[in-house]
Amino acid sequence: MRTRWRAGLALAAVAFALAGCSASENGASSTADSAGVAPAVPQQGAGKAGQDKVTPPQPGATDRKLSRSARLELTATKVVDVVAQARGIAQGAGGYTGQESTGDETATLSLAVPADKLDGVLDQLSHLGTSLVKRELNTQDVTGQVVDVEARLATQRKSVERIRVLLSQATSVSDITSIEAELTSRESALESLEQQRNSLAGSVAMATVAMSIRSVAAPPPAEEDHSGFLGGLAGGWQAFLVFGGGLLTVLGAIAPFLLFIVPLGWLGWWLHRRRRTGLPEPVPEPSEG
Repeated sequence: MRTRWRAGLALAAVAFALAGCSASENGASSTADSAGVAPAVPQQGAGKAGQDKVTPPQPGATDRKLSRSARLELTATKVVDVVAQARGIAQGAGGYTGQESTGDETATLSLAVPADKLDGVLDQLSHLGTSLVKRELNTQDVTGQVVDVEARLATQRKSVERIRVLLSQATSVSDITSIEAELTSRESALESLEQQRNSLAGSVAMATVAMSIRSVAAPPPAEEDHSGFLGGLAGGWQAFLVFGGGLLTVLGAIAPFLLFIVPLGWLGWWLHRRRRTGLPEPVPEPSEG
């Protein structure tokens, strides 16, 4: 009996220990689940994802405000024709002509074209005239100036609005007079800033091209190669044309005289022949013995 009782107690102790372990594991699992912590699972490709991470560009890094201008010096045999062609190229690109001074020997003109079409316009203008002497391209970054003017504009607008509010609340004449004077001064500063902004925007949107054209003599024609059979044939034909032209020139020069010389010569020949026909034939003398 004692042996069976001891065996039963031992089994009961083992069962109680197993039940306690199971409860502790379930409690830990439920605690982890309630805390929202997922079991650690190794993620494949975690290192690769970190390597492929791309840093986004900073705001405004590519939005630069550039003011572009160019200068061209050309030579041409006809200055007026080149000036007319330059005007046509600028108008075709959506631009216009500014200051212009044109003469027979020299010409200067200023062209304004959209900034995004400046390179194509320069290529077309560079092929005008006889030769390109100089080509210059200038680019100025005015991003800082644009940002500064915009910030000052925002501040000045707020300042003007505050003065207007004060003006609407003023009651005495002296207050109204002083506030109006201050408002006029700040509105003038605001207009000046707006003009600066518009000027910067215009220089960014439209590029300027300063052209100067100088007249030169026409280049002599290229000499042809007269060597070989074809060269000899061409030379012979040219000599024949020269000889024929000279002969026709001589005939043309003596043709008026032939109108008188030929009839007079024929008349003289006819009189001479008639005179010889009217003379008696000589009688032969008798021979002696």
